[in-house]
Amino acid sequence: MKTCFKYLILFGFALFFGCTPKLTLQSYFVAHQEANGFMSVDIPISFLNPDEIELTADQKEAIDSIDKLNMLGYSVKDGTEEEFQSEMDTIKTILKAEHYNDLMRAGNTSDGKLYIKYIGEDAEIDELIVFGYSPENGFAIIRVLGTNMELSKIMKLDSIIDQFDTENANVENFMEYLL
Repeated sequence: MKTCFKYLILFGFALFFGCTPKLTLQSYFVAHQEANGFMSVDIPISFLNPDEIELTADQKEAIDSIDKLNMLGYSVKDGTEEEFQSEMDTIKTILKAEHYNDLMRAGNTSDGKLYIKYIGEDAEIDELIVFGYSPENGFAIIRVLGTNMELSKIMKLDSIIDQFDTENANVENFMEYLL
């Protein structure tokens, strides 16, 4: 009986210490959405009024596959340089996970960088992540969430992004916060 109890305790410790939850982008958003120095905005795609834009068939399909945008930003002017660097390290660690596929990288270390990653397969992605930062201003992470999103069709939205109603969807306030 003692041996059984000993193994039960060891098994309990193994479960408790072996099952530490991994930090995910979703949990990072939840933990920081109301933290000092951060601004969070969740926007259903309908708030951007895509129906008022002339769209190609592929662009219409892409819009219809997007449910919402989750945006989280950190402003250096509302935080500290140390906190900025710590948060950047955390985000970079999260985005190094195996399930994030690289799509694009741009920029440099002095002016800032932009990373675009996705989760899923090229033909059907679950999430598109845009992460950009500037040492002078801070960083922003945008999660594009939807169902049956096709990367090739989502990429065709680049020519109409400036036509979305960003003012009424609180995107303008988000961008001003970072600048």
